[in-house]
Amino acid sequence: MTRLARIGASTALGDTASLRLRAAWLYFAHGLTQKQISERLGISRGTVIRLLAEARTRGEVQIWIEGSDTECTALGLRLEDAFGLDEAIVAPGTDEAAAPRSVGLALGRLLSETVGDGQTIGVGWGRSLTASLESLRPVRRTDTKVVSLVGGTVEARDSNPLEYSWRVADAFNAACYLFIAPAYVDSPETRVHLIEDCGLDALFRLGRALDIAVVGVGSLSTEGHSRAAEMITAKERAELKAAGAVGDLLCTFLDADGAAVDHPLNSRVMSVPLDDVARAGHVVVASGGASRAAAIRAAIRRIGANTLITDEGAAQALLG
Repeated sequence: MTRLARIGASTALGDTASLRLRAAWLYFAHGLTQKQISERLGISRGTVIRLLAEARTRGEVQIWIEGSDTECTALGLRLEDAFGLDEAIVAPGTDEAAAPRSVGLALGRLLSETVGDGQTIGVGWGRSLTASLESLRPVRRTDTKVVSLVGGTVEARDSNPLEYSWRVADAFNAACYLFIAPAYVDSPETRVHLIEDCGLDALFRLGRALDIAVVGVGSLSTEGHSRAAEMITAKERAELKAAGAVGDLLCTFLDADGAAVDHPLNSRVMSVPLDDVARAGHVVVASGGASRAAAIRAAIRRIGANTLITDEGAAQALLG
């Protein structure tokens, strides 16, 4: 279901905010096409496209998942029993390509409803987490902090961890602590130097006292390549697979039992230690797609999970 925020009492057609909201209502709630809206409001189709995009950017439109699918609910209950979870949220669908968005929409709603005043929220990065921005409802909180848990990449295409952390913080009026470093550095010595001598130690201290940790999980499979897998070479991916890696958690590559594999990349990763993430008050693992099932299982074995957000494809694979 799509919900639209009320933005004021003005109904004048000349009011940009009112026009934007009218266009959004006609498109999302009434199902009119962009052409029909342009004809009804007397504006160009290009203006309609711009108004709809701005409404999404401003948070005046949020996509919510309402109701409960019986099969998804049953899968969630089985996952809770199988993995000792407090909560499992299963989004409908088994399409690998659609999994990040399905999981992300559910994650955005969860965060909107659960983040409170005075909390420290640690966030990772990935397609599912980025997709959560679509359904993340802006709610002003007091004394809340958002902390990046992992470094990023020099070349950012469709998304990057700094932007994700910043936009989550902005939604909650929270202070934002950015992990200003690449995901992988050239040596373990450089890693230590950046942490101890370049100001990242404050971020690591916050990472040891998280109220909520939100992480995605990546895979080394062809269907479910993670952001981390895309940042490394084909040779390194082959080496990781040979070492038993099934996926990554905050750019640390894990085997099926959740242990970090023996590979140089794991000694050069710039992220808050997984042991610290595991000690968060509430750990949220958000990832979907059947190809990521082994990696999701490894992540839960490594850091535990209070809440798992996934899709039907991954849920069925995890239970199978």
